[in-house]
Parts: sequence; structure tokens; C-alpha cells
Amino acid sequence: MKKIIFSAAFILSANFVGAQTNVEFTKDNFPGKKEQLKEAKGNIEDADKFFEMGRASYSAALPLYLKANEFNPNNAVLNYKIGVCYIWSNYKWKAKQYMEKAFALNANVAPDIHYYLGRSYHLLMEWQKAIDEYKLYLKVLIPNNDKDKERMLDANKKINECLNGIELVKSPVRVFIDNVGTAINSPYPDYGPVISADESVMMFTSRRPGSLSDMLDPNDGMAMEDIYISNNSGVTWTIGKNMGKPINSEVHDATVGLSADGQLLLIYLDDKGDGNIYQCEQKGEFWSKPEKMSSNINTKMHESSASLSSDGKTLYFVSNKEEDNIGAANNTHDIFMVKKDEKGKWGKPINLGKTINTEYNEESVFIHPDGKTLYFSSQGHKTMGGYDIFKSVWDEKTLKWSTPENIGYPINSPDDDIDFVLSASGKHGYYSSFKIEGQGEKDIYVITFLGPEKAPVITTEDFLLASLAAPVKETAMQKVDINQPALTILKGTITDALSGKPLEAEIELVDNTLNQVIATFKSNSSTGKYLVSLPAGKNYGIAVKKEGYLFHSENFDIPQTAAYQEIVKDVALKNFTVGNKIILKNVFFDFDKSTLRPESYAELDRLVKLLNDYPNLKIEISGHTDSKGSDEYNLKLSQDRAAVVVNYLVSKGISKDRLKSAGYGETKTIATNDTDEGRQMNRRTEFEILSK
Repeated sequence: MKKIIFSAAFILSANFVGAQTNVEFTKDNFPGKKEQLKEAKGNIEDADKFFEMGRASYSAALPLYLKANEFNPNNAVLNYKIGVCYIWSNYKWKAKQYMEKAFALNANVAPDIHYYLGRSYHLLMEWQKAIDEYKLYLKVLIPNNDKDKERMLDANKKINECLNGIELVKSPVRVFIDNVGTAINSPYPDYGPVISADESVMMFTSRRPGSLSDMLDPNDGMAMEDIYISNNSGVTWTIGKNMGKPINSEVHDATVGLSADGQLLLIYLDDKGDGNIYQCEQKGEFWSKPEKMSSNINTKMHESSASLSSDGKTLYFVSNKEEDNIGAANNTHDIFMVKKDEKGKWGKPINLGKTINTEYNEESVFIHPDGKTLYFSSQGHKTMGGYDIFKSVWDEKTLKWSTPENIGYPINSPDDDIDFVLSASGKHGYYSSFKIEGQGEKDIYVITFLGPEKAPVITTEDFLLASLAAPVKETAMQKVDINQPALTILKGTITDALSGKPLEAEIELVDNTLNQVIATFKSNSSTGKYLVSLPAGKNYGIAVKKEGYLFHSENFDIPQTAAYQEIVKDVALKNFTVGNKIILKNVFFDFDKSTLRPESYAELDRLVKLLNDYPNLKIEISGHTDSKGSDEYNLKLSQDRAAVVVNYLVSKGISKDRLKSAGYGETKTIATNDTDEGRQMNRRTEFEILSK
């Protein structure tokens, strides 16, 4: 029976590479080549030592096996081992030729030969051939053997991944995937991109020469990981620059996450044998020393990834800690969430639950600046192989995460797809991938979602994504709309109104409806730049404050249906000079009335604090209208509104003799009354410094 099976298999192998004869490493097979044979066998013996150590050492075994293979390319076991090494490398597509040859030389070369043939086809998106091989592998497994039960689960999962791949490839997502270029990518591994919300800055990890450490990693002989930074000029990325100390050290330093404004960096350090998350803050032109995050985040286990919400109050992180871990029995990684309390301390972590986490590994978590869209990589859910990138959205009504959705092919591939981040606009995603046409061992790529029309392209070249993919033949790309998130990015520069010098100021973000401070930020002390993310569906009050200056306020009432937008708002803070005026942009009245709306309280309480901080300050509160209505009516309405504001301040303990109210109607316009926008600007409440 075995002979019949072998004969059938041998006939089948002829379909791979033609009938061949297995050649052992014996002197009879290589007469007159004693020294070459000895060297080849020595290489195999040395390689086998690495091979037996497991996957982490396959990279050391591979070059030795390849040397022996140059001498004798027709040995089944050697071809099999080379194929296995390639399967677990970044050059996975090379495994196929060696696995097919190993099988052709000896169909019984290894008990798992059909499994690895399946993997070889799977990674090259030859779905049906992979399924057939996995099924052949299942036939040799023993159901009541514990180890074989695990192998059966794995093989059946791989079959499902192939079935998922067949479906995903039928409906590819409309994207362009481009190398970000030599300014960032080098001939060495470059990966782990993190970006500010507006894509103005990128930080990434690289293993190029020139790191701070003179040591090489003993596992692979490559340079230690260092973190690099590049800025976006609006046209192209600047040349990546090593961030130096204190961000980088003598050991591995890797990017994890970046705040929306680019001023708080999360990094990964493998200290004391377990991975932990550290944070660094930008102070002007300099960065603080990495500080280990809370023990509610870092444990004695492995914390590998983290992402900070745009308001800085929620951290999503990945850990394989046993407590509350869905896949704890298999030592898998889950995604957790932790919130910051009123004192600024991180609370108890919460597992995101079975909707997000599976019995397999989850990795590379990223929360979008909209505060509700979560991206992560998973080996579970409906993957087409390895880690795929998934998307889930938090529903404020049900207080649940949506079922994770595979973001599609060709972004996802049969190999591992990780380190995905998305710009606030939703137009560009960034991730790292190994491609034949890349600059080096691993490069950073930009994904353009539903971009503008490109010139027709006709190609028969293989387009490989994340190491492996099937040929993609494009004849034309249709123009489609960009699916943008409901989000507003507010950014600009804060300066001194007189000198123009950049200022470090506090930016307070208020939910006017709830009269609650949502978050506070600071502008950069060196540049004065700031960036705030405003998810749609709220009436926001923005207050810019700095000691010794009058505060500046802005109002943004962003409906739930608002499209993505970027607003540049430069703020020049005024000092305490008699005659300086400030518009209170978050003071609201009922339509055509002098009834103060509750949304105004946060703004007026801010003014109360200012008056308490400067007890000699005397001010005038003035009301202004547009030109609609009669002069007499507008004058009275503006006077009544100013008086209401003064009364509020008095009710909060401010002495009435420090306050004056005045209504000017339509007599002091600051914009045209011919447009809705101009009239809205004219309808305002101001305060002016009378004495100090």
C-alpha cells in the first residue's frame, strides 16, 4: 500500500518540477569531491544545530543550508529544511520552489510536507492548491493524539483563511499603495510608523547603521533599533533623522504610538526581559527622558503596543497578562483600555471583550483621532492569513464595539499585516511591509484610500503586498469619493500679540452643552504650534490661556453629519493693556432675546477666574448686533445682553463697581452685514480693559 501511495505521489510530483532522483550526501554519489562533500556536510551539521533551536534561529541556519544546496541541489531533506526556513523568513515566496522539489524527490520527506506545501501556496494566494494540501495533511493526523488535535485545529484554521482570502480578493478595496521613498526608507529594516493627526510628522523605527549603540544584536547581527523622525513639507518627507538621546539608548528602542499633536511619544523597551511601554514629552525643541508608564498598564508580562486617544484620557494597549485575558490559556495578547482619572492617574485596565479579542493574538492597536474608530491586527476574526488589519467602531448609543471588519485586500495579505496607522482625514494610512521592489528588508508604505484618478496602467508584473500577493493587473482606476471621518482638526500657532514671539499656552477644550472640560493641551514652547482633534457631534468651546495674558476663546459647533475639515487658527494673545478687547465667542443667548444660555457658563466662569486672579482689573462688557432690525431695537437688545452678563459675574462674587455694561447695537461692526457669516461675527459679546 505504501508503494502505491508513493508511486502516486511521485507521479504527482512530476507536475511540480519533473521526475527527479533524491541524492544523498555520500562519497559514492560524489566521487572525486571529498573536500567539497566534507564542507557541505559540515555546513548541514552546523545549520541543523540552529534549526533544532526553533524558528528564532532559522535565519542563522538558512545561509549554511543554501551553501550545501549549491553543492547538491537534489537532496529532499535539505530542500525541505530550506523551504521551512524561508516560510518563517521575510522571503516567504522562495519557499515554494524548495518545498515542491523536496516533495518531488521524496514524497515522504517529512510528516508535515503537505502542511508546508499548503503554506507555500497559501502565502502566494494559490488558494485552492493550498486547501488541497492542507486536506492531505489532515489525513495523516491522528484525531485522539493531543498534539495532532492542535495541528488539526491549525490546518482547519488555515483552510478557513484560504476561503476568506478567496472572498476578499473578489472585492478588492480601492487603494493605491506606494513606497514613502528613500527619505525615510533605507536598505535596512524600517517599520513601525506613527504619525501626527495632520501627517505633519512621522516617527519610525529603523535598524540602519548609525544607531546610538555600537553593539550588534547577537540574534541577527544587525544594528540595534533606533527611533527616527521625518517632517512633511506638504510635498515630500524630509530625510529621516535619528532622534538621539534621551529617546534612543544603547539597547533596542522602538516606536509604539504618537499623540494627535505629535508632542507625546510612546515607545517600547524590552527591560528586564519583559516588554514595557514608556512615554516621552516634547518640551520645546527637546524631548523628556522616557518614563515607564503606570503599573496598571505595564506588568511582568509583555506589553507590546499602545495608542492614546486624541483627548489624552484613554489609552488602548496590548498585553498577554493573564488577568482578564480571553486567550490566557494560550498566552495570547489581548487589547485593553485604561482611562485617566481627574487626578491624571491611570485607572484599572478593562479588556475590550470578545467582540474585539479572540483566542488568538491581537496586536498593533490604533485609535483614530475621531475617538471611536479602532484599528488593530488580529490572527483571529476573518483573516486571510497571519495577522490582518481590522476596524471596529464604538457606538455611543449601544455602548458596544461593532463586529470587527477586515479592511480588505490588497491592504491585507496572507502574511502578517501590522503597524497600521491612519491620518485624521482618513485619506492616508501607513504601515510597514516587505516587498521585492522595496528599498530594503522592510519598508514603510503609504496607502491612499479611494484616491483621485490615476493614469491607466497595464502591467503583468507581480505586485506583492506584505511579502506575498497574486498578480494585480490594472487597466484603469475610476475616480471615487473619499470616505472621510466626521472630524475637525484645529491647528495653528500661538504668539504674543505685540512681539509675535511663540508662546507655550494652555488650550482648554470644553463641551459647552455639558459645561465640562473635555481635555487640556499645551502649545509647543519653541514654535507655539498646537493641534486639537474635534470629533463631530459637539458644541466646543476653545480657550487659550497663559499667565499674564488675556484669554482667547473660539467656538466650534460641529454637527454629527459634518465632513472632515482642517481649520488653521493662529492666536495672538493680548497682554493686560488698557483698551485691549476680547470677544467672548462662547457666550450665547436665546434667539432675539437676552436670555443667557447654559452653554455660556464655562466661558463666563473663565472670566470670573480672570477677575479673581487680577483683583484690580476693571472691565466693560459690551453687547453688539448685526444690522437686522431697527436701530432702537438693536441698541436695547445689546444693552440688555451686556447687563445680563454683568449680572452673572456679580452673582459669582465679582464686585459691581469693577464692571460696566454697554450696548452698541450695530454701530461697531467688525465685518460686513451683507453675508450670514459677517452678520454672525457682528453679533457678539466683548470685554474691554478699563483699568488694571
